[in-house]
Amino acid sequence: MRRLVIAGNWKMYKNNSEAVATLTELKNLTKDVNNVDIVIGAPFTCLSDAVKTVEGSNVKIAAENVYPKIEGAYTGEISPKMLKDIGVEYVILGHSERREYFKESDEF
Repeated sequence: MRRLVIAGNWKMYKNNSEAVATLTELKNLTKDVNNVDIVIGAPFTCLSDAVKTVEGSNVKIAAENVYPKIEGAYTGEISPKMLKDIGVEYVILGHSERREYFKESDEF
């Protein structure tokens, strides 16, 4: 059977300590929820601590964007390899705000 996913995105609204506090509370509130994954899109600066905070729970962490190269001279970008290395399991791609503000499309 397919597993349900509930996802939300923090955008630029949490610093690292706020993210850890919120995720700790969310993890505790959802500890008995077993039939759904909860995915939180967190800012890049929070990702590593966010992943550690929710470890062992049904709360998962998403990056809010990714660049499709493994590595290279792409200042300010983050690769799938980097995200995987810190335990990020999900990525938000093609968000309407990225399309509107940065003129991103389906093409990379």
